[in-house]
Order: sequence, then structure tokens, then C-alpha cells
Amino acid sequence: MVDLSISVVLYKNDGQQLQQLLNCFLPLKLSHRIYFIDNSPTDELKNLAAANAVQYIFNNKNIGYGSAHNIALRKSINESLYHLVLNPDVEFNPGTIDDIFIFMEQNRDVGQLMPKVFYKNGELQKLCNPLPVPVNLIGRRFFKNSSWTKKMNDEYEMNGFDYDYILNVPNLSGCFMFLRCTSLQQSGLFDERYFMYMEDIDLCRRIHAVAKTIFYPDVSIVHGFEKESYSNNKLLCHHIVSAFRYFNKWGWIWDKQRDEFNSRLFEELEKYSMSVSAE
Repeated sequence: MVDLSISVVLYKNDGQQLQQLLNCFLPLKLSHRIYFIDNSPTDELKNLAAANAVQYIFNNKNIGYGSAHNIALRKSINESLYHLVLNPDVEFNPGTIDDIFIFMEQNRDVGQLMPKVFYKNGELQKLCNPLPVPVNLIGRRFFKNSSWTKKMNDEYEMNGFDYDYILNVPNLSGCFMFLRCTSLQQSGLFDERYFMYMEDIDLCRRIHAVAKTIFYPDVSIVHGFEKESYSNNKLLCHHIVSAFRYFNKWGWIWDKQRDEFNSRLFEELEKYSMSVSAE
């Protein structure tokens, strides 16, 4: 049993970027195991993995994001206390993972954690969201300049939330998913019907049904986030297909669990806002 397993899914990634990510784990005091799950057409990254004692799995084809992570998750779920699903374009300072581990050990009702996330220029990434309704995704992509979309985005992006306190959120970004393995045993792994996009929302809400899914602002990471599906038609198609699969699964109009989770989230935000006003 190790303290932490980590999986990074690769697809034609830059070796220097991956080495920077691996360097972030050098000071880590926890026992850990790193997996590179490679969906690339060639296995040229295997030498980098071998040089850093990373367990390398080459799929010889692109099997999708969630399916690739599940290869590592199936190996780890009974052998690790925690598992970190991580994007390759993430960096963090020494002590970050250790601090998260301590928090999770002290808060056994938490099944998933996401820290504060910044762009490389220091700007905050607003990655805490309620569960989406179809109009959220349609409006943000196709009617982003309309007044009604702006109002809707303000609510979906929780612009009243200042990201300075712990919050139980049903929809956290998949760029950094620190997961308790016993919670994963209850929720299940990534749904492999999603090739790319929406699989993180789907998994987070299933964990949220059995444990807390926490935004934790006391530590932070840097994420080189790019909304590639906004400029790449192929990725846009993947996003649209995944959105249809998501709403077909959970409900387009009627989604009782979504309504319950979102109501609870906005109640927490309102209570905090009232307490701040009272001060």
C-alpha cells in the first residue's frame, strides 16, 4: 500500500514539459507511484518515463482520456490511499502534495480535493462550478456575447465566490483531482463512454453523492490551461458528443440530483456572503 498513486495521460506531449512536471514530485515525502498512460501514436516518451522511474503504459492508439486514466486507477484503487488524476501541463511548489495529504487525512469525509488554480500569468482560474444545465454549455459556446449568456455565465462561474475559503462543490475541474480511493470504490471510476470532455464532471458528481468534493484554497498550482475545443473543430465535436452523452445519462431538463446539489451549493455561498456582510 502506497500513500499516493498519480496518473498522467499523454498524447504527443512535449518531453520538457513532462520533465518539469516530474521535477515537482522530487521533494515529495510520501510513498508514491507515477503512471504515464500514453495514447500517442508512438512510444517515444517511454525513455523519459524509464529515466524517472515512472511506470509507462503505451496504448498504441488514443483510447480516450477517462479510459486511459482508468488503466492506472484499476491498478491503484486497492493499493493506494489516494490517487491523483493530473494534467501534464500542471506545476506546483514543494510541499503542496504533502499539505493536501495531511488535510485529507484529517478530513475523512472528503472524497475529492482541488486546490486553487492559477494561469501562468498569475490570473485565477475559476474552476468551481455548479452542475451544468444544457443552456450553460450552449450559451457559453455559441452565444457568449449576448446579455443573457453573460448573466448565466456569472452564475455558472460563481462570480460571487472569491476563492478564499473551503467550499463543497459538485463540479470541480479535472486538471487536478486528488481522490480518496475508498470513495472511488463507492462511486466507480471514469465513465468510458466519454472519449474526451465531461468525464470529470460525471465522476465528480458521483463522488459528491458519497463524500465531500472540496475546493481547498490553502495550496495552489499552476495550470497551463487552453480551451482547445474553442479553436479546434475536431475537439469541438468531441465536446458536443460528450455533452449529449452526459445529458442523456443524467437528464436534460429533469435532474433531481443536480437540483439538490446546486441548491446546497448556492445555500452555502449565500450563508458565507451573509456572514461577511454581518462583519
